[in-house]
Amino acid sequence: MAEESTKPIGVFDSGIGGLTVVHALTTHLPNENIVYFGDTARVPYGPKSPQVVREYAAQDADFLMSRDVKMVVIACNTVSSVALDVVQKRAKVPVVGVIAPGAEAAVQASAKRRIGVIGTRATVNSNAYAHAIRQLDPEVQVFSRECPLFVPLAEEGWVDHPATHLVAKEYLFPLTLEKIDTLILG
Repeated sequence: MAEESTKPIGVFDSGIGGLTVVHALTTHLPNENIVYFGDTARVPYGPKSPQVVREYAAQDADFLMSRDVKMVVIACNTVSSVALDVVQKRAKVPVVGVIAPGAEAAVQASAKRRIGVIGTRATVNSNAYAHAIRQLDPEVQVFSRECPLFVPLAEEGWVDHPATHLVAKEYLFPLTLEKIDTLILG
């Protein structure tokens, strides 16, 4: 068991966004070693077909397993929404995605039971967040919106760029009309 505890936790994403998950892990688990794989060569996964995402997810899982990790954290919403089962079958260790924890946090935070979900085309089209949220509370209304430009803007480092602010306004305005009180960045 002591040997198992010294193995690293494997984390992967389609790019660098998963580093926010790594930051949370190192904050809550400061004594853990982490192996991070950001597939920047093939980012973004969101506009790709579910079959291609599933193939990439299998390859990403294989890479982390070759690093002898004790668990895998899928920091990618797209992979979590369309290929969690692939990673669970490939990895011979526990696997955690981001959909269930995100849905739980949103349901707990929402007082009005009106939750917005923004994400890649694949994540939104999978309805994974809406399904997970309704499993927790069938009374919650979920409003989803594709935001395909967010990943390229973030990967470019344009978080505070004027273009990003304009794109965010365009994407988020319809959700403000729905009077959401909680927003999931999926």
